[in-house]
Amino acid sequence: MCLPHDAGQTAEMETTPDPEFVDVDKGLTLACIAFLCLLLVAMIIRCAKVIMDPYSAIPTSTWEEQHLDD
Repeated sequence: MCLPHDAGQTAEMETTPDPEFVDVDKGLTLACIAFLCLLLVAMIIRCAKVIMDPYSAIPTSTWEEQHLDD
């Protein structure tokens, strides 16, 4: 048997929207993965620049002067 009181509860439950569920762990994991991917892209670009022109990465102050009078 279905009581009128039960019918009112089911109609009330159907109209009430469920609150959005926020998964903090999933968001934090995605943020860390995005940060690591960004860091990886930056390191790939930096390594490609060093491979293309390796001597530009070395400061000129560390080069020793050659003495021609020896």
